[in-house]
Amino acid sequence: MNQHQKKMVAPIVVTVLLSAYMLSYFIVILSVPMPIWLKILIGLIPLGMLAASIYVLIQRIKEIRSGEEDDLSQY
Repeated sequence: MNQHQKKMVAPIVVTVLLSAYMLSYFIVILSVPMPIWLKILIGLIPLGMLAASIYVLIQRIKEIRSGEEDDLSQY
């Protein structure tokens, strides 16, 4: 395992755990008896957060692969 792969493990694990939590939250919301419009409204929140975390993971992997993972040290 090279240096870039080691740096990618933690963001991937965190994103997978967060995704599992958000999907389970979404499933629980669907199983709770309430009006369908409220289920959709409340269910969009975890799905939006899930999409955002996957987007951030993709950006982080691109940064690691390009070698720009330590941007703060430049300032």
